[in-house]
Amino acid sequence: MQGGITDAHIPFLPNTSQNNLKPISQADEDDNPRRFLLTKRMGSTPMASFHDRIKSGKKGTAREHAVYIERLGRYSDREDLVHAEYGNLPGWAEGDPLKFWKNADTHERANGAAYREHVIALPNELSTEQNCVLAKRLARELVGTKPFQLAIHAPEGKLGRITNPHMHLMYSDRLQDGIDRPPEQMFSRYNPKYPEIGGCRKDSGGKSPMMLRDEVIATRKKIADIQNQALAEHGFDARVDHRSLREQGQERRPERHLGQGRIRGMSADEKAAYANARALRAGF
Repeated sequence: MQGGITDAHIPFLPNTSQNNLKPISQADEDDNPRRFLLTKRMGSTPMASFHDRIKSGKKGTAREHAVYIERLGRYSDREDLVHAEYGNLPGWAEGDPLKFWKNADTHERANGAAYREHVIALPNELSTEQNCVLAKRLARELVGTKPFQLAIHAPEGKLGRITNPHMHLMYSDRLQDGIDRPPEQMFSRYNPKYPEIGGCRKDSGGKSPMMLRDEVIATRKKIADIQNQALAEHGFDARVDHRSLREQGQERRPERHLGQGRIRGMSADEKAAYANARALRAGF
């Protein structure tokens, strides 16, 4: 990255939304993004759960991750893909996101991120079609003109058999500026004095850790605001809140994430008991 900022400086906040688009047919650990789909109540307003996980992928991992989120190759037997599309690819990619990510893996700087990603839980209250519209809006608002790939998954939850819709928004941090660059130049170091001979500038370049942290908080708020607008537009009272439980003034402890391995080892009775206990804690 530019300005002495490395990927290690980008903060991670735990569990604290008209391009050249190509839809495809319906059909890791991120497939259950720690979203607990029971509605909680704060005062008189039902509160739906909020989740936005921000990830960064190192050089050499982008193409494989794109294959994973689009359920291609060895992931094609997973039947939870609802929708996928891409946008803002440079001309040399020829409308092929895998070609774009392969070149990012090849030409990105050794200590640079080949891709960034938001894994965002989508409101279970909305229909599949409504969540697709919401996911597209979130993609436009979050990445702007950056190259991106979007996939929506809707696996059945391991506890309570509740569908768990969420989106993977995978995007490049490189800002296109209208200069036609071949792939080996696009992913090279940015030259502020002579941009035509350097690579595309990284959006996070030159920003202090505090600035990046503030951007993360602002982005999470934007995701919550967009989701709440969609819920209101479709007549639902439920709302999401990007703030931590402490910031919301709630004294209860966050629910513990069990993990896929532990859930697989639970009996049907244990799963039912856990789901019932969760419902009681949520006030049902």
